[in-house]
Amino acid sequence: MAKIDIEKPRWDQSTYSGRARHFFAATNPLNLLATSSDLENARIIVANHRNGVEQVLSEDELWRAKYLYDGAFHPDTGEKMFLPGRMSAQVPVNMFITGMMMTYYKRRSRIIFWQWFNQSFNALVNYTNRSGSSTVPLSTLAMSYVVATTAALLTALKLNSMVKSLSPLAGRLVPFASVVAANCINVPLMRVTEIRDGIELRDGDGKLVGRSRRFAIVAIYSVAASRILMAAPSMLSSPLLMNYLDKRGALRRHPRYAAPLQVLWCGICLTFATPLACALFSQRASVPVGYLGEKVEREVRRNTNSDIVYYNKGL
Repeated sequence: MAKIDIEKPRWDQSTYSGRARHFFAATNPLNLLATSSDLENARIIVANHRNGVEQVLSEDELWRAKYLYDGAFHPDTGEKMFLPGRMSAQVPVNMFITGMMMTYYKRRSRIIFWQWFNQSFNALVNYTNRSGSSTVPLSTLAMSYVVATTAALLTALKLNSMVKSLSPLAGRLVPFASVVAANCINVPLMRVTEIRDGIELRDGDGKLVGRSRRFAIVAIYSVAASRILMAAPSMLSSPLLMNYLDKRGALRRHPRYAAPLQVLWCGICLTFATPLACALFSQRASVPVGYLGEKVEREVRRNTNSDIVYYNKGL
């Protein structure tokens, strides 16, 4: 047990299947059911293992405690995170919000409310998971929130007015377009300091050896793509399902079931799409030093003999 390194994910992160298994464990909604005593017990197990204290545990029990601990306590500060901002809350909260956005996509007041609600939740997640070592300023969080909310609202309202003369299916796809627009703005704004100063590059031992603005942009594009692909299955398949039911008259006969059905369908999609989309790109991405550009390469060569450096892509 003492040889198990719990500072790294349980599964091989160089393979897609290993990353997917890691994120299925990290985003497991059942972790929300853990009581305060369960979380405290997980914290003690992790602390004891780090301190070399012998414990009577199986390997599965150790990893269960580690994933429960990681999902509830901030990695930098050690403080218990606000429950809706935890990774395990992503599927249940997003299935509700997405289902509501897909159901109430016609009336302007409801479009405004649910787009605002969605971006407010995103801001809460960003704040809960902010770095403890290099804190994102509240002004940056506020600006990201305001701009992303405005972009989502303008996209939804403008497209909604444009598709009125088109088929009902076109109108049902508008919420997805607004989510895409918001993510394309929100992610770069949240990480504007990395675009300006460069993302941290570290060698195999974790030593900081330089910074790269080029790969900061690569990381940001990867995160934005993952978030969009995470939303795509539910927000693209739900309109097809509801349009089919609408043509069969099922929604007119039972309109009260429209929202619950879409929430349920979004939940099924997000349960798989969330971890699978997070796993598309390595969290700890590697890059050959020769790809960094002449100036950054010279800086890195002064600090390490390694031909490969790493950066944290983010989520």
